[in-house]
Amino acid sequence: MAQNVAEKFLKDSTTKSFDLRHREIINNNIDKYSVAFEKGKSKFKNLDNSKAKANLIKWKVMENLDRYLLDFEANFTRNGGKVIWANDAEEARQEIWKIMERHNARSVIKSKSMATEEIELNHFLQTKGINTIESDLGEYIVQLLDQKPYHFVTPAMHLSLEDIAKLFHEKFDTPLDATAEQLTMKARELLRSHYTSADVGITGANFLIADSGSIAITENEGNARLTTTFPKIHIAVVGIEKVIPNLSDLDLFWPLLASHGTGQNLTVYNSILNGPRMDTDTDGPDEMYVVLLDNGRSHLLEKKEQRQGLYCIRCGSCLNVCPVYQNIGGHTYETTYQGPIGSLISPHLNGMKEFKHLSYASSLCGKCTEVCPVGIDIHKMLLNNRRDAVQENLAAPNEKRMWRGFAYIMRKRSLLDFFGGKFKNFFMRYFFKKSWGDKRTLPELPKKSFAQQWKEKDRHS
Repeated sequence: MAQNVAEKFLKDSTTKSFDLRHREIINNNIDKYSVAFEKGKSKFKNLDNSKAKANLIKWKVMENLDRYLLDFEANFTRNGGKVIWANDAEEARQEIWKIMERHNARSVIKSKSMATEEIELNHFLQTKGINTIESDLGEYIVQLLDQKPYHFVTPAMHLSLEDIAKLFHEKFDTPLDATAEQLTMKARELLRSHYTSADVGITGANFLIADSGSIAITENEGNARLTTTFPKIHIAVVGIEKVIPNLSDLDLFWPLLASHGTGQNLTVYNSILNGPRMDTDTDGPDEMYVVLLDNGRSHLLEKKEQRQGLYCIRCGSCLNVCPVYQNIGGHTYETTYQGPIGSLISPHLNGMKEFKHLSYASSLCGKCTEVCPVGIDIHKMLLNNRRDAVQENLAAPNEKRMWRGFAYIMRKRSLLDFFGGKFKNFFMRYFFKKSWGDKRTLPELPKKSFAQQWKEKDRHS
């Protein structure tokens, strides 16, 4: 299986890299982000200090994750909510289904949630005959196309306005030349009734707040507020790493997430939900559940170095600056979390054997580390993943033999000089031509080694 996943990745990435229309759409969208990002981060008086503080808070959380999660559970339960601990995706799905069955629920409205994508909740509910509608515009569009999100923050980044207009024309008979505003209004018209008729609202959460027992959701469309207000049951599926110690920490994390995610000073809607509707409240769900999802996160937490991958606040900034992501796109990764951070955490969440190849899908330029708002040393962690794959004996036999031979020859100057440039170039053409690809020209190695050239220089000087 591991070989098939890696081979598919190489095949798909080769195809996508030379899809000029895809590149044009992505570059256009990322260029807009880059302009907004530069403006957004300029609002920080000392961005480096903010990032260092965020890194320290997330480090403190990961070192004491058990305590903070128990604090959150105790406080959320005190507010009237219910907490469900899910070890893996299947357990999370079954627990959600139990809630649905208990309330005879037949329809679900969802707001944007990468955790629910991770457990493939939509597909699961579909097999149970549950009508599930995504309410985030980007998620709604990719749902209509039966695709997975292309990007954490902008799920439909790979589509142009013309693509979306054509889709809406085919599905809802809107004009082929509809504007973005017209398409948005049509989506609003289609979705509005689902908020009031759905039995269950399902969301994710950007943060779990330990000291108040709250979840925090940040968004730009207001769909999450509607999803959590109208249905009688609200279920939030949240990774255990999303916890922060105090309500006051949002003062730091909300602006960091907004500026690095979309270039905004602050997103349009920021909600703090403490539990189900109280007697004094005018709206809200009668019951509220938080599903705390592990699904491999504890395995990553065991890795003393790579556990900093759990600091991620899913802003997507590392994807937007990554030269690899910009060329091969989000769907090529075949994982919920794409780009540099996805390449770091996916081998630990989904299996090193199956996804170790993602740790090599990087130029190691370090731009991802530079932009990360919580200071994750992403490119170094990718190197650590490569090291772990070797130590776990996951390298292919041919690869191990090749590197053993390479290491042996590199330690023997006499062998390096004996096998001159002619032999080296023959070796390169015979063993590396296929892996180098047919789009690049193999480098030509010098016919004489540096030591031989140096000796000749001395003789003639």
